[in-house]
Amino acid sequence: MPKNKLGGNKAKRAKGGAQDAKRELIFKEDGQEYGQVQRMLGNGRCEVACFDSTKRLCHIRGKMRKKVWVNQGDIVLVSLRDFQDEKGDIIVKYSSEEARNLKTYNELPEGVKINETDLLDGELSDDGVEFGDNDGVAVDIDNI
Repeated sequence: MPKNKLGGNKAKRAKGGAQDAKRELIFKEDGQEYGQVQRMLGNGRCEVACFDSTKRLCHIRGKMRKKVWVNQGDIVLVSLRDFQDEKGDIIVKYSSEEARNLKTYNELPEGVKINETDLLDGELSDDGVEFGDNDGVAVDIDNI
C-alpha cells in the first residue's frame, strides 16, 4: 500500500474547482446598496461605508462565510434590512476587476479607491506613531 502523503481524509475533496471562473456582473436592485469595507470586527461582521453616505454594521452571509474571504477595502453589495437601517448583510464581494467595471458603468462614485487597504485616518488608524527629530539637534550616543 502506498503511504498517504497529502494529509487528512478530506484533503482530496478540496482539490477541485479552485480556479476563479468568470461570472456575470451583479448590479444592485431595490433594497441593496454598494459599499466598501472599512474594518473587520470578527465573528463574520464588519463595518461597511455604503455609498449612500451611511455606515452600517454588516454580517457576512453564511453561504460566503468560509469560502469567500472579505477583507478591509473590498467593494461589496449589501442587502439592506427593512427594520434596521444601520445594519445589513453582505451578499456579494466584487473582485478588483469587477469593481473597475462597476466604476466604468457609473454604478460607483468617482472618488472610490478600489485597491486601497489603508482607508482609516485619524484616531482609528493603527499607525499613529510619530517620530520627533529633536529640532535638528544630534544626540551623542556616548552621553546617554
